[in-house]
Amino acid sequence: MEKHVVIAGGGPAGLWLAGELRLGGVSVTVLEARPDIDQRSKALTIHPRTLEVLASRGVHEPFIAEGTRIPGGHFALLDDRLDFSALDTPFPFTLALPQARTEELLEAHARALGARIHREHRVTGFSEHPESVIVRAEGPEGPYELEAGYLVGCDGSRSAVRTTAGIDFLGTDSTVLGWLGDVSLDNPPPPGFSTFGLSGALMVVPLPDGKFRLVGITPQDLRTDWPGDLDLDELRVMVTTITGQDFGMRDPVWLSRFGNATRLAEHYRRGRILLAGDAAHQHFPAGGVGMNVGIQDAANLGWKLAATLRGSAADDLLDTYHSERHPVGADLAVASHAQVALMTGFTPQNLALRSLLGNMIATEPAFAEGLADRLTGLGVSYPPADSSAHPLIGTHAPDLSFAGSENTLFTLLRPARYVLLNLTGEEEDLFAGPTQTELTVHTGRLTDPPTGWSPVRAALIRPDGHVAWISTDPDNTTLAEAVDRAIAPRCLI
Repeated sequence: MEKHVVIAGGGPAGLWLAGELRLGGVSVTVLEARPDIDQRSKALTIHPRTLEVLASRGVHEPFIAEGTRIPGGHFALLDDRLDFSALDTPFPFTLALPQARTEELLEAHARALGARIHREHRVTGFSEHPESVIVRAEGPEGPYELEAGYLVGCDGSRSAVRTTAGIDFLGTDSTVLGWLGDVSLDNPPPPGFSTFGLSGALMVVPLPDGKFRLVGITPQDLRTDWPGDLDLDELRVMVTTITGQDFGMRDPVWLSRFGNATRLAEHYRRGRILLAGDAAHQHFPAGGVGMNVGIQDAANLGWKLAATLRGSAADDLLDTYHSERHPVGADLAVASHAQVALMTGFTPQNLALRSLLGNMIATEPAFAEGLADRLTGLGVSYPPADSSAHPLIGTHAPDLSFAGSENTLFTLLRPARYVLLNLTGEEEDLFAGPTQTELTVHTGRLTDPPTGWSPVRAALIRPDGHVAWISTDPDNTTLAEAVDRAIAPRCLI
């Protein structure tokens, strides 16, 4: 099998996937149609779980140094915001950073690992064969072909890879047009400003370059026709109608409209073709989750695809990419529909519903935490088929710390390998065996064990940070035997 992967699309999902594959020892070529990174940043928000993913590869620090920390988030622009400060994560905040800069950092990471990234190149077709896929592409020098083990479509909601593969993109058409303007403001509102009323909804977000992003919807935007491109005069009228002022807006650098079309690829994998990011799911950008879900798609897929190409995993491991991430995409669609309904109901009845839900956020901690886990990605888990399995299996592991060690779980995960934790406190290697080539073993007791981790004596953590196996067995002999059984089917030794 050709140990090479072609990725169509050099956005955040494609770039993170390229880095993950290189860590797994697989050669990668990224074909990106754009000549340069688009400076009109669609995404501004990096959520806590994505920061954990970055930290598990040791590349998070530049993002945090340059981004603006925001201690919470909103659900459907409700007046009561979600407080992230109590979340069980080293990063209890969202990070505001323009997508253009995020892509620059991710591209530098992928290139440093040896990924080949070709701009002004695009996939034009492919033919699938028993042991490879022949990718047809076109660049400045004309058409050419590449042979690869797999082709991954990270080429957006209009994905040529998905279309050519004949994978249905099921869902609903747009019924709402939101709008945004990146402008200068002479009289900006206070930080965190948002408002919702019968005349419309508006949120104002400061950008690192001194500009501000105005995002909103009015009752006139509940439409299926295209009214033409947005201009500054129209933006001024809409903002003034909602707030009574225009904040001294001037000098626009980007004005745009976007719809609420919501679609989900029927299959994330078909043979040697896989999909990730916007090629797999399209939705209204409520809560700024889209880029984050795409990067997390890539985190799930990367290690599985690398292990498959190295021959250290059965081919059916790749099927778990669809079975684990497709439900996440479906849940994303549900959350998007719900937020659109709350943000476009310009009626007294909807105002009452919004007030009720906002009050629940303020007074019902469990409700607020559930929404926060959903928004940030921290609540995503991949439950095992066995309902009697330990409840931590399938969840993402927190950044565990160990007595007497500078390592934390996230630092142990940096090579993108499985991590076997011996938490018994026994210094001798209870899990000694044949040479382990794809496994990091760490021995040490937990310091300040998170909820549910105190009785755990051994755990196997997947390269993407999710718990593969756990044991609380008090007997060292049977525990060691259980470890062997846990490792064997994963072909780690």
